[in-house]
Amino acid sequence: MKRDLVTSLAYARRWPVLGRLAYYALKLLGVEMPRSVPIGADLEIAHGGFGIVIHRHARIGARVKIYPGVTLGRADIYRPASQSRFEGVVIEDDVILSPGCKVLCKEGVLTVGRGTVIGANAVLLQSTGEWEIWAGVPARRVGTRPRTADD
Repeated sequence: MKRDLVTSLAYARRWPVLGRLAYYALKLLGVEMPRSVPIGADLEIAHGGFGIVIHRHARIGARVKIYPGVTLGRADIYRPASQSRFEGVVIEDDVILSPGCKVLCKEGVLTVGRGTVIGANAVLLQSTGEWEIWAGVPARRVGTRPRTADD
């Protein structure tokens, strides 16, 4: 799979020596993805990914597609981090995070199940099942995503 510059920099964050430079290059391009965030194979950051903000306690699976304006993080930002019960956000394999969607967790770990699509500008506040479609503010399950023969 051919990678664009932004996606290549996302993988380069993990390099021992140049990882910090890759992290700062991403920031200059409008993508906040801390070096602590593991990402699976074949990540796609669509359209340059400007405006993506990912919390340092997020995990991203394989074949995930992230569009511009996506946020993964805490729902309780009004509290000091030391008082938060937020533990992280897990994005499983084959998920699509549509433009402008927000995945916000108040406590524990919020998991976006394998193959799930989070619609444009949706605000997801709870974990999902697998192969679901979520949309709205707050996001609600609006359907299921068809699986392919490979799934």
